[in-house]
Amino acid sequence: MCGFVALADRTLGSDDAQAIAARMLEIMGHRGPDHRQIFQDGPITLGHNRLSIIDLSAASHQPFTKGKYTIAYNGEVYNYLELRAELEADGVHFTTSGDTEVILAAYERWGPQSVQRFIGMWAFAIWDQTSQTLFCSRDRFGIKPFHYALQNGRLHIASEIKGVRCSPLVTSALNQNQVIRGLYLGWMHHWQETYFTDVLALPPAHNLTWRDGVVQIEQYASLDTHPTSTLGFDEHASMFRELFVDSVKLTSRRDVPMGVCLSGGLDSTSIASTLASATDEHVVKTFTAYYEGAGNVDERPYIDYVLRRYPQIEAHYISPTDKDVAAALERIVWMMDAPLPSSSYISQYFVMQLAAEHGVKVVLDGQGSDEIMGGYMHSLYRVIADSLRSGKIGEACSEWRAHSHRQSYGTGKQLNVLAKSILTALRDEPQLYALELQRTYPWIFTMPASSVPLRLEMPSGSRLNAFLYNLIHVTLLPTLLHTEDLNSMAFSIESRVPFLDHRLVQFCFSLPNSHKVYRGETKRVLRAGMRGIVPDEVLDRKDKTGFITPGHVRWLRGALAPLLDGEWTELYEWVNKDKLHAVLSAYHAGNNQHALFVWRLAMLRAFVRQTL
Repeated sequence: MCGFVALADRTLGSDDAQAIAARMLEIMGHRGPDHRQIFQDGPITLGHNRLSIIDLSAASHQPFTKGKYTIAYNGEVYNYLELRAELEADGVHFTTSGDTEVILAAYERWGPQSVQRFIGMWAFAIWDQTSQTLFCSRDRFGIKPFHYALQNGRLHIASEIKGVRCSPLVTSALNQNQVIRGLYLGWMHHWQETYFTDVLALPPAHNLTWRDGVVQIEQYASLDTHPTSTLGFDEHASMFRELFVDSVKLTSRRDVPMGVCLSGGLDSTSIASTLASATDEHVVKTFTAYYEGAGNVDERPYIDYVLRRYPQIEAHYISPTDKDVAAALERIVWMMDAPLPSSSYISQYFVMQLAAEHGVKVVLDGQGSDEIMGGYMHSLYRVIADSLRSGKIGEACSEWRAHSHRQSYGTGKQLNVLAKSILTALRDEPQLYALELQRTYPWIFTMPASSVPLRLEMPSGSRLNAFLYNLIHVTLLPTLLHTEDLNSMAFSIESRVPFLDHRLVQFCFSLPNSHKVYRGETKRVLRAGMRGIVPDEVLDRKDKTGFITPGHVRWLRGALAPLLDGEWTELYEWVNKDKLHAVLSAYHAGNNQHALFVWRLAMLRAFVRQTL
């Protein structure tokens, strides 16, 4: 929910600080249309745009003050009722029924360690008037955004990058390293780095403290990547089911209408089916984008299986036309604060638009499932690599053959999978992504690929868990969550992700490889845990379609073709002009080999035009 700003700045007068905060809030007005307010005390200015989700009364407006503490907060702490009961048992009195007051009471009781008790998503700033300390925190996986600028002890914070860019601390200078990462790897963030040199992101699972111009940043939680559980598969499937159902129940808490973003795949279907079968939801609204025609994906046949099983599910569909996409693109580019690495995020925008048209203010979405259970086919390479590295050659061959048979691969594709698996056994994650950066697409930049810093981790434990760890922290999930937040907030909708309950995430990392990926079957523990809840036709799907759209080819050759017209002077500062136009000429001649790369070039160009 919401969007907030915080200025910790002793150099600003009261009027100037309030003016800056007001501009930040105004440009992020879509995040919270229900109430706007600014609080000031000494060097601190807090501002808030409220999207009312829990306790809709004015009593829960923010910035919210309780005793000596004042908070500006974006997110939801789902276990606030349990925390409230614990605090009330200790004599704490509450005047509201929402989670905001609970956060303040928890901070007063347990200090910075309070965030370790939270289940949910959050980004907030708490001002302690007595100690003159600003305490800030971001949730464990960065579901909620937290961006800031820091200069000579002056700290300016906002929920969105466009908000921080209203600060006088920020120039329009672009981060060339991030431009390259985005083009070649599809990353919209890299740890604290954004596309803007002067705008940083507080990393997930970190707290930030400001006091008298001194900033300290500390990590408060981490994932254990060692598979530690020795229980059997059936026991794990039962435990997964229990944790997941509980997460869905917690993320369903709200005082406003809710729906589900339903793609037709296993993850979102698990959420919708659990809502319909294991909660008190009498009507479950779902929202789906689809595209008809050759080469496009239409998941409605799989959704029909769910509808027949659960009559209380009320399905809604949208099929964006090429004209719709062209009309919306400028706003989407503006919303994202970064170039779109894939056209699938445009489909997500229209799903959120559909949900808003039906009066929904909260949606549940399936982000995070693939990243914690090995849902991507690249996970298979790591599973085979782990067997090879352990000397279990027979096990590696069995996994390779089973996967090839399951996907009906020809000889060429089978050998490709084997080669990639062997490479994965020989190279660690940082080395693999360095190779991807250098070799996936034609290199068009004037600076060499080797000069672009990539920070990937190689935690101890299995190669599979190392891959998943980086998916969560570096390579994919930060981008998915960035677009999820901005696409939903574009329509004043709060998006929640039940698979990223930290208890569930850590449980999945504790499992052996074979309970996540086995004989070519990905997300094995999810499929077993959802048996009897999700229709078998969805559980037993062998394909992995993703959120496919016609953007890279049909849109870019049709309604969005003007994006490729004219000179590309916007990029000439960074790239080799001849190499750039060679890539574009090949695409214009009908070569789709690098269509995704051309899409990213077009989105970078559109982003630069808007930004500069």
